[in-house]
Amino acid sequence: MTGNEQAAARAFSQQALVFDAYDAGNTIIAYKRKRVRDHVQRFLPSGGRILELNAGTGEDAIYFARQGYHVHATDIAAGMQEILEKKVVQAGLMDRVTHELCSFTDLASLEQRGPYDLIFSNFAGLNCTNELGKVLRSFAPLLKPGGQVTLTILPDFCLWESLLVFKGKFRTATRRWFSGRGARSRVEGHYFKCWYFSPGYVIKELGDQFDLLGLEGLCTIVPPSYIEHFAERYPKLYGRLCRMEDRWKDSWPWKYIGDYYIISFRKKG
Repeated sequence: MTGNEQAAARAFSQQALVFDAYDAGNTIIAYKRKRVRDHVQRFLPSGGRILELNAGTGEDAIYFARQGYHVHATDIAAGMQEILEKKVVQAGLMDRVTHELCSFTDLASLEQRGPYDLIFSNFAGLNCTNELGKVLRSFAPLLKPGGQVTLTILPDFCLWESLLVFKGKFRTATRRWFSGRGARSRVEGHYFKCWYFSPGYVIKELGDQFDLLGLEGLCTIVPPSYIEHFAERYPKLYGRLCRMEDRWKDSWPWKYIGDYYIISFRKKG
């Protein structure tokens, strides 16, 4: 585990309960989760085995377990894993969700090695490393033939974020433009770095062993979740933007300029 991962783990461990509370009250986060889950289930056969990276407090693991999947949920933040375990027990899903403290940069040490039907990572956990290529190249041995990968990643350009320059928020508006050495992020006094990766980079790293299944932008037309209360203040406009994004999410240029993109692959052979 790198020093940057350790810093991120400390930050997210201490704020695990805060993240759950924030997520529960944010309409656009609920929209994002549904989009990602719908994307996964469009490609993944029912009843498969999922390896989840940076699983957090288990919101997605519990959802997929309730849909009939078996999920092995990994994270390096001990505080997140503690809450995940409690939620799994409370939901009575101990036979469908297992968990393990493991860094996605060290999947060779994973105790439960599958093979899996899907490797899944949501909401930019993989942006906390500058070794994404190493992580991606470790996927193939953990997957069955025809196994899949679905990742939600922050790209190196976001239209909504760039528009903040007109509100005088220059640092936020430009943080992805000059982030080759990592952009500094902070959670409750803990600092760590975040890197941004284009879809082209991910496709290049996985191209020898995987075929691209799907690519769509997330929060390209719908505003990012950090623009708080937008959905509640402008419900008609929000609904219209959701419909527009649903129509154009996998079209150029929208699939490249969102706050995130969702990308899926199938293992060759």
